[in-house]
This record gives sequence, C-alpha cells and structure tokens, in this order.
Amino acid sequence: MHARHRLDLSVGDVAYGLLACGWAGPGDRAQRAVLLRAGLPDGTLVSLSVRSGWDLLLTALDWPEGSEVLVSGLTHPDMVEIVLRHGLTPVPVDLDGATLAPTMPAWVDAVTPRTRGVLVAHLFGGRVDLQPLAALASEHGLLLVEDCAQAFAGPDRLGEGPAAVSLWSFGMIKTCSAVGGAVLVVRDPGLLASMTRIQAGWPAQRRRDYAVKLLTAAAVLAVSRPGPYGLLVALCRRQGRDLDDLVNGLTRSFAPDPDHPDAWVGRLRRRPSAALVRLLARRLRRWDPARLRRRAGVAESFLDQLPDGVLALGRGQLDRSHWLVPVVVADPGRLVASLRGGGFDASRATSNLVAVRAPGADGGPWVSRMLSGIVFLPVRPGLSRTARRRLLTLVADHAAAARGETTNPRP
Repeated sequence: MHARHRLDLSVGDVAYGLLACGWAGPGDRAQRAVLLRAGLPDGTLVSLSVRSGWDLLLTALDWPEGSEVLVSGLTHPDMVEIVLRHGLTPVPVDLDGATLAPTMPAWVDAVTPRTRGVLVAHLFGGRVDLQPLAALASEHGLLLVEDCAQAFAGPDRLGEGPAAVSLWSFGMIKTCSAVGGAVLVVRDPGLLASMTRIQAGWPAQRRRDYAVKLLTAAAVLAVSRPGPYGLLVALCRRQGRDLDDLVNGLTRSFAPDPDHPDAWVGRLRRRPSAALVRLLARRLRRWDPARLRRRAGVAESFLDQLPDGVLALGRGQLDRSHWLVPVVVADPGRLVASLRGGGFDASRATSNLVAVRAPGADGGPWVSRMLSGIVFLPVRPGLSRTARRRLLTLVADHAAAARGETTNPRP
C-alpha cells in the first residue's frame, strides 16, 4: 500500500534534532542563523508554528473587538478559531476553482467600515497572485497577511510578495519539515518589535515535548514505505479503526483535548525550543531546489493526463509545487475505495482545511461544492512510473464508470 504522503524529512534530520534536544543552548544564535540563511537578517521572527505566529500578530495588533478579518473561504480551522478568540469576526470569501484565489468581486463586496485585515491562504503548494488583493488592501487601509504554510518553495523566496506579513510553516508534513516552527516575515519594524517583545514573554517549548514530536516523525517515516504501511492499513481494518483518524492524529501539531478545549491555546503561546530552531537552520542550509522541481514535474505530468470528469484543483495557480495533489470527482468515496483496493491510500480527509462559516455567512458556493467531491491523490516522485500509470488507470476507470463508459488513460 502506497502511503498518502511522505514526510519531507530524513532519518538524519530526526537524529540531528534529537541530539540538539540534549546539547543545544539558548536559541538566539540559531535563530540568527535561520534568518541569515534565508537572506532576511531584518524583518523576520521564528515562532513555534504559523498558528502561533497568527495569534502573536493579532495580539500585537490589538484590533477593537468586533473588527472584521476577511479570510479565504477555504483555510485551516484553527486560523479562524484564533480570530474568534481575539474578539474579531472572520468573514469568508469564496474562491475561484482554477486559481484558488478569493474572487475579487466577493472581496470588494465583503469590505465594510469594520474590516481591518485580510488573510489569504495559499493552498496545496501553489501561490495566489496577491497584487490585486494588495491594491484592494491599500485602497481601504487594510493589513494584508498571507498564510504560506503550504507554499514553501525555498529560503530565497521567503521575502517575496506584497503582503505586509507572511507566515511560513515547517511543521511535520510540510515541505522542508523541521517537525515544527514557522518563519514570520513582518515588513513593519514597529509591528515586528512588538511581536518580538510579546513572544519573549512566552514560556519556551519544552525540549521533551519537541523530542516526542521528533520520535513521532521517525515512526511515521518508518511506516510510510509500502510494506509497513500496508500492515498498518490491515491492522486498522482488523481493529475497526479509522485510518484517516489515525494518520491525521499522528501528524497533527496541536491535537485537541476534549476534556480541556482551551488547552491548545496555551500550547500555541510558546517560544520555539533551541533544538527546533537549530534543526530548522539545518533544513534551510541544506535546501535542494532540484527536489522540489522533480515533485512539481511528476505532478504536472500526471495531471496533464487526467480524463474528463476529474477536476484538478488550482491549475491556474502561480508556482505550483504540488505539496498535495487534490482532484474533485462525482463520487469521491467510491474513488477512494477503488484506489485503496488497488494499493494507493488516497484520502478525502480535510481535517486541516474547512469551508469557513461565520455568523450570517458561509464558505461560499464553490468552496462547499469542491469539498463535497475532493480526493487527495498520492502522486509524488517516490512512486515508480509503473505505479503512477496504475494510479492513473484507476482514476480514469472511475471517471469512465461515472460517465457509463470504458476508456484508457492517454499514454
């Protein structure tokens, strides 16, 4: 069974992080190394996660209660929850299916005198063209923030773009993973100073907690190969466990605690440990852009061969690196079952993304339709050409069955 995702991380990286948990001293020097390696000695701050950075930013901004924040209609639920916990109102804006960008008419209609900021999510490894949104934000005096958690394309790209604040993630399942950590690019020196001061008052992430995350990453790496992953799938079936719940639970950064629903906020408000910052510095220092180009090339070639009836999301995005490969089909549950029967662990799970709903609004008609039919395909360079061909055949057969036809994918 081919796993749905492979961590962008090596056993050597995990070992380095574990050793750093024992010997790393204060993180100031390592943090400076991260900034220098990224070419951003000024205007940058390392935080525990993108969610930590978003919470930190809203704390520093201290907008009046009831202020509105325009958000992409499809985004991480915790980003919306953080908006609500600051007494603000998230206002979702529908997306365009080709670009996964918020539609400009919807953005314009959503702006009110109470609007203070705009949070745009770059999805699935592509980028939204922010220039039109930047012009809108400038016209209305709004703060433009980009959530780049899924869009990392190299340390030399961190400072690009017109956003006032950019949030980059290096969590467990992200590109260039450090099993945690985020780089915040803040272009207002006064705002950066305020955020730095606030984060300095937070407690540090415990080394033991980070070591546990690294060991979890090692376990995920160990079971991600086809043989061990097949055994894991069989064990889940035998015990009646939900595979999606298990995989998502292992890779989730801040798992909810039903007995203490507010506890995750306290876990967000921590400084990254010195060991995390040092591993992040190592990952940036050893970044290999050729690997990203290979990933993008494999995914683009696969998507070019998709049959009619299968919609590839985001083909109009900029800089598509294909962190994930989502498609939309008429009967997603049937396709997932077919792929798993053929040895590919596809998934409909979207626990890390939701259609945003706020009082008096929803995530928009297109976002809702898209989520009802989405399937994430395990397309990556680690799959052999034969395996990718077999995966494409299963997808084509599903599409043909939906049309009442038989067909073969294009060579």
